[in-house]
Amino acid sequence: MNLLELIKYRRSIRKYTEEPISRECLEQIIEAGIHAPNAGGGQRSMVVGIRDARLVEKIGRLNVACMDRSRLAGRFVSAEQPSIIDDPSIMSGFYGAPCVAVIFSQKNFYYAVPDAYCIATNMVLMATELGLGSCIVARGEQTFDNAEGERLLSEWNIPEDMVARCFVTLGYPLGEYPKPKPRKDSRTLIID
Repeated sequence: MNLLELIKYRRSIRKYTEEPISRECLEQIIEAGIHAPNAGGGQRSMVVGIRDARLVEKIGRLNVACMDRSRLAGRFVSAEQPSIIDDPSIMSGFYGAPCVAVIFSQKNFYYAVPDAYCIATNMVLMATELGLGSCIVARGEQTFDNAEGERLLSEWNIPEDMVARCFVTLGYPLGEYPKPKPRKDSRTLIID
């Protein structure tokens, strides 16, 4: 499959089997991430991969606990792959994924958030190439803005000038792979 076909095929997966992904797959996905475009080539981000399913679940629960539903732009994401927006009974923002990558970038750096999401995009594309499911999850900073989150950051020796920006959940999709959603009209414009 060429790159455009891969991009069109990729879906956000929110239902996973319990089967762990290999360390080698995680390393390839992280490698793809750290080769993402970044402001000025400064490489001011870092990625922490977590394969301990219990720890992934614990952090996923911290992620849901910090969600402010009043700030949502929509109220429906997917019937096939429901999100915490669709189903408030979902207690983990990582949807049972056996693995997650946390993407950190420098605090107070103007391009920190775009850099982090470029990394996340490369990672989900690599995961798709490897036959894995993935989903980019927000609320990184808020997830660790509590005593337990701060303890984890300290335990991992995350530099104080770094902040979590987002996550990439990783695992084998459970059930049928989702079909594409039709693209909305009027989302592109080319001016010559």
